[in-house]
Amino acid sequence: MEASPILVLTTGGTIDKNYFDKLSEYQITDSAIGELLEEGGVRLPHRIVELMRKDSLELTDDDRALIAETARTAPETRIVVTHGTDTMTDTARALAEIGGKTIVLTGALAPARFAESDASFNLGMAFAAAQLALPGVWIAMSGQVFDGLKVRKDRAAGQFVGI
Repeated sequence: MEASPILVLTTGGTIDKNYFDKLSEYQITDSAIGELLEEGGVRLPHRIVELMRKDSLELTDDDRALIAETARTAPETRIVVTHGTDTMTDTARALAEIGGKTIVLTGALAPARFAESDASFNLGMAFAAAQLALPGVWIAMSGQVFDGLKVRKDRAAGQFVGI
C-alpha cells in the first residue's frame, strides 16, 4: 500500500522562533520544519509550503482564510499545519468546514532550535495523526491528539486539555 503524501503548511509560531543574543526578543525566522523532518528520517512523501511567518497572536481572519483556502484547494488529503499555540484553536475552527481532508495542527511550547524543545515530538505526532485520523480537524500536542473543536490551551499548565 502506497502512503498518501502529506502537505505541511507552516505559519510561524514558537516552533519557528529563534533568538540572536540574550538581549534580543525571539523572532520568527526560516522554518525549521524541513530540517526536523530530515533529522527524523521521515521518508513519507511530503510537501512543505511556507504560508507566513507570524506569531499566532498576530494572525488575522484574512490569514486564517488563506490557510483554509490553501488546505481546501491542495491535492493532498492529509495536511499538517504548524502554528503558534496561542490561537491554534481559532484556526482549527476556521478549518472545520473543509470536508474530506484530515488536517492536524501542531506547534511547540519551545522553539525547535532549542535543545529541549517539544517541536520534533509534536511534529512526529502530527504526521502520525494525519495518517491515521479520520477526516476532520485535529490538534496534536504533548503526546495527545485532540478533536480540534473540543480542546483549549491551559496557559497556566502549559498544555492543551480537552473540553
